Amino acid sequence: MTRSAAQTLNHLEHASESDLDVREDATPVHAADRPDAAWWRHAVIYQIYPRSWADADGDGMGDLPGITARLGHLRELGVDAVWLSPFYTSPQADAGYDVADYRDVDPLFGTLADADAMIARAHELGLKVIVDMVPNHSSDEHVWFQAALADGPGSAARERYLFREGRGEHGELPPNNWESVFGGAAWTRVTEADGRPGQWYLHLFDPKQPDFNWEHPEVRAEFESILRFWLDRGVDGFRVDVAHGLIKEQGLPDTEEERTVMLGHAEHEVVDGSAVGEATAGPAAEKPRIDHTKRSPMWDQDGVHEVYRTWRTILESYGTPDRILCAEAWVEPQERAVKYVRDDEMHQAFNFDFLTAAWTAEDLRAVITSSLRAADSVGAPSTWVLSNHDVVRHASRLGFAPGTPRMNGISATDPQPDRALGLRRARAATALMLALPGGAYIYQGEELGLPDSTDMPAEFRQDPTFARTAGAEIGRDGCRVPMPWSADAPSLGFGPSERTWLPQPDVYADYAVDRQVGVPGSTLELYRSLLATRRELSLGRGSLAWVEGYGDDVVALTNGSSQRERVLVVTNLGPAPVALPQGAHVLVSSAPLLDGRVPTDTTVWASWA
Repeated sequence: MTRSAAQTLNHLEHASESDLDVREDATPVHAADRPDAAWWRHAVIYQIYPRSWADADGDGMGDLPGITARLGHLRELGVDAVWLSPFYTSPQADAGYDVADYRDVDPLFGTLADADAMIARAHELGLKVIVDMVPNHSSDEHVWFQAALADGPGSAARERYLFREGRGEHGELPPNNWESVFGGAAWTRVTEADGRPGQWYLHLFDPKQPDFNWEHPEVRAEFESILRFWLDRGVDGFRVDVAHGLIKEQGLPDTEEERTVMLGHAEHEVVDGSAVGEATAGPAAEKPRIDHTKRSPMWDQDGVHEVYRTWRTILESYGTPDRILCAEAWVEPQERAVKYVRDDEMHQAFNFDFLTAAWTAEDLRAVITSSLRAADSVGAPSTWVLSNHDVVRHASRLGFAPGTPRMNGISATDPQPDRALGLRRARAATALMLALPGGAYIYQGEELGLPDSTDMPAEFRQDPTFARTAGAEIGRDGCRVPMPWSADAPSLGFGPSERTWLPQPDVYADYAVDRQVGVPGSTLELYRSLLATRRELSLGRGSLAWVEGYGDDVVALTNGSSQRERVLVVTNLGPAPVALPQGAHVLVSSAPLLDGRVPTDTTVWASWA
């Protein structure tokens, strides 16, 4: 059971009085939202990665019945909604983000009836359900792409995708110089029905993920129909994968973008096993990868906004409560990113600037300020996120020194994070995040303090990035390892057998749910307290003002409301403990106080009259 703010206060010490001269900035960064603001403007949404949440049948793969059976955990945790990564029919080349049938469930995960049962159970528990939508590309096993291959050049079927003639004397070179996010060229050449090398098709990700042609009216109509299919089954919204990638610049010109080496090496070397005819890259040291987060001919084209205006109209036709769209859009600068959340487009967009911010007070203050101001400029809520299925978990990421280059996975031969330090900082970072106005996303297992799996043998890795870069990029498997529910059960309670689709590190037993439930100070109980207090005090609808008087290593703010006392939030990133002001009474702390002071790498919430 979670505690109320008052109960939490009674179980934590009062801060000692101090002569600390601190004061709230007279100019708030962000004004409070309306008391009756729509649910999505302040919701906490929990991401389930279906492969790794819970396995009901013992085959080692998580499934929909397993999810349904474990939804009570989320009710007790205190979140508002659940977002599920794809469970559609798929050959699983990219763990389900290569969709072959958008209107059915892959047998790995169950059936449509299982999806209906899961949605119904979530609603019984007061949880809304958001599902992934993958519109940029399909699987190469989708019926449309198979028709495109069979019908040949010039056919109507090929117009639904981006087929082009190659360059060079015999068409042997790709149509342009675009590179795949997963490594290698973004083009694969097909063999035509007569056996001759033929056209090339675009895939910004894996060759088994051909990009749709979103200029084609049939593509637009098909996805509008898919949205209605799932809305009619009761879903409450969609997280839109690669939302910034649907429209490409007319003519598909070469990119002139500066190429960057990420993590000190190229990310695009194609290894044995890539699609036949795919252009291969040269030595890694010679051809660094394009940084796909920068604006370029394949990302963040203005035409995407017309698509989402149409989608918003469809969702609004379903009435209240609002059904929502959330954009996965790696877009810079923030002024471009917030275009996706104008009042006639999407409701939310992931705040990747916050996720990638360094663990320094200066960077955190800057990104919080800029995020709120950018969102406020279009009347949207900001969202906050620290982990997901595509990045190293923040309990591991923060175990490195601030400023460490962003990692795409950690292997046993890489420098290892400080696990204790990473968890301490992760708890503090989450406490800061959940105190901020707007919405928030939690990735499965972070409420347990799970670190990345950093000792996974290469033979178990399944991320296509690992294969397509010959292991130069470790990839995302480390953050996708199945959940530990019971420390002494087979597969740590993930399922009834010992089987797991990715191996669980031995250390995961220490983080199991049954080792943390009801244990004072555990990360699970911290999350429960944070979420209960956030809900009770409506922090997601509050205002934000900075607090002056602390040193440069402290993030201090107030979350205000006309209906309650201010909540003071202090995150200490400096080397010495800091005091709380007179009249501050602790509500929640990410770590024990030291003589009433906030230690290093700790966040405190306190009522402050």
